[in-house]
Amino acid sequence: MAITHSDLEPSHRSTEFGSKTWAFLVVLISLCGLFCFILCLIAEALRSEVTWVGTGNKGSEGKYECVYSGSGKIPLFCAAAAFVGLAVAMVVEHTYMLIAVTISPPSALVTWDPDSAPVKSLTWLAGFFFVSTWICFSIAEILLLIGLSVESGHLKNWNTPRPSCLIIREGLFSAAGVFSLTTVFLAAGLYLTALRAERISRELESVRREMVERSILYASPPSSPPHHMATMTRENPITAENHTQPPLFVFPQALSKNSNAV
Repeated sequence: MAITHSDLEPSHRSTEFGSKTWAFLVVLISLCGLFCFILCLIAEALRSEVTWVGTGNKGSEGKYECVYSGSGKIPLFCAAAAFVGLAVAMVVEHTYMLIAVTISPPSALVTWDPDSAPVKSLTWLAGFFFVSTWICFSIAEILLLIGLSVESGHLKNWNTPRPSCLIIREGLFSAAGVFSLTTVFLAAGLYLTALRAERISRELESVRREMVERSILYASPPSSPPHHMATMTRENPITAENHTQPPLFVFPQALSKNSNAV
């Protein structure tokens, strides 16, 4: 069975941005933000209102006092659930992201070319998402905290007339819900930015590794195989012996006849 480069690469850790754990976490945080938005809409629809009633006798200048339309328990519960849920979602996501960034190796984007355009654009984009996320989160939490403090002030004796009543302005819980939903969307954008940076870093790392391997391959030429001198033995050698030695000088036959005639 052949082994490829993908088999030699390490498996994705649970803290890497491309892992299934991160995908599940982002989906869970998005659903949590949507749930907080729905709770804020319920709190807006059931928020306490005030009715002014006159307490004076007929013929005399009466006094007007206010009476709440409800105890405010339901909007208080919805606002508290949205407040806690949004806070937990933000703390879990950013804590997990901090752990992932801390234990991850340095990015190839930074180690190779820190002044390149991708590094600068991703840095500005990540900074924008990070700052915008915390700003929207702070606004949403402040609005929910104001709603909690107002709705918790008349849990008891809410139907008793009183000279002054505190109520929440219309649209406060709705604005908190919008900022909550915007917070989770910006957090998802921050995650996608980190995921994009990680993928580009891996591509650059693979390209750099391939360049190093090719440079090593072309820098050292292949060595020629060693030559071995091997003697081959002959089996049953045949020796040719010639016992008759030819004469050193051979005279032609015609020359010998002439010499006899003389």
